Amino acid sequence: MKAKKIKNTIFYIPLLIILTISLFIMYHARVISPLYTKHLLKQSIFFIIGITLILFKNKIKIKWLFDYSHILYLINILLLIAVLFLGSTTKGAKAWFNLGIFSFQPSELMKLILCLYLTKITNEQIFRSWKDQIKYLLKVIIIITIPSILVFLEPDTGAIVFYFIIAIAITFASPISKKWFIALTCFIISMLISFFYIYTHHQDFLIKIIGTSFFYRVERLLNFQKGLQIDNALTAIGSAPFLLFNLDNTRIYIPEAPTDFAFALTTNTFGILGNLILLICYFFIDVYLLNLWKRKRKTKEHYFISGFIFMFFINQFQNILMNIGLLPIMGIPLPFLSYGGSSTIVYFCFLTIILKETKQN
Repeated sequence: MKAKKIKNTIFYIPLLIILTISLFIMYHARVISPLYTKHLLKQSIFFIIGITLILFKNKIKIKWLFDYSHILYLINILLLIAVLFLGSTTKGAKAWFNLGIFSFQPSELMKLILCLYLTKITNEQIFRSWKDQIKYLLKVIIIITIPSILVFLEPDTGAIVFYFIIAIAITFASPISKKWFIALTCFIISMLISFFYIYTHHQDFLIKIIGTSFFYRVERLLNFQKGLQIDNALTAIGSAPFLLFNLDNTRIYIPEAPTDFAFALTTNTFGILGNLILLICYFFIDVYLLNLWKRKRKTKEHYFISGFIFMFFINQFQNILMNIGLLPIMGIPLPFLSYGGSSTIVYFCFLTIILKETKQN
């Protein structure tokens, strides 16, 4: 019992430290732009909702979420369709329902529902022959493709990436033959090589195929080391002292500081030490989740935990490396640190389900 309390402490204390740092940088963000004046209040409300979910996790019928995940999936598909017509446009994407004080992003909720639904169909699938495996793979492809197309139209490339990450993680954890993944890897590599060849030598032909708008989105991703965002983020990190406590002055202006570049904003607020503390906190949370994943390998929840953990790890990896100019800018926030109601509450929902299932078993 004592060992379990120590393990829980290793998880909860780092999480609370990250949430605290987030509130400080939201307070600091108000001096960067008047647009961020209400971020502290809203982020506090998001955290209160998330912490309440965890505290009252025993009151939530988790089994119901898995059992009716197919209905939740259909509802979310309808929301993704509706947002294309009724949603508000922010940062060039029509991805949010404007609810007055707050906004709601259905593409973020789909991450949770996909994880629930894919866990359900994987647990129900019988893997007796290669035909069963093909049938399962076709189900996964269809389930992932429909929301991906709708989210692509918004557009929200970052969310689509995580849909596929969740699907790959859950499918890999299933009893399916790993030869399928070798074939998939070879296919992806060949497609990427073909794409880069066409992009490099036949851009006019590529524009005819994918259109001007999508071509320039791809070009921005491939030329990610150029631009005001990354230049200022690198300057903020590179010029920061080791120790700093700066809440009322703008050292360096960073576009999208509270969201995509919250890691760089932490440097602006607390110096290099702030980023080191963040990395240590994420490390302890990752170790806790990885140990949990190992303990649950032969349970029904293993697929759900696999989908979440892989997404959570990639999310941290991509955002932090994006902030230091090693990966493209994709509009992906850093979990529990970046501003964002939909993303934050969805991640708290993931944790609530995982912690509830862990306690039961």
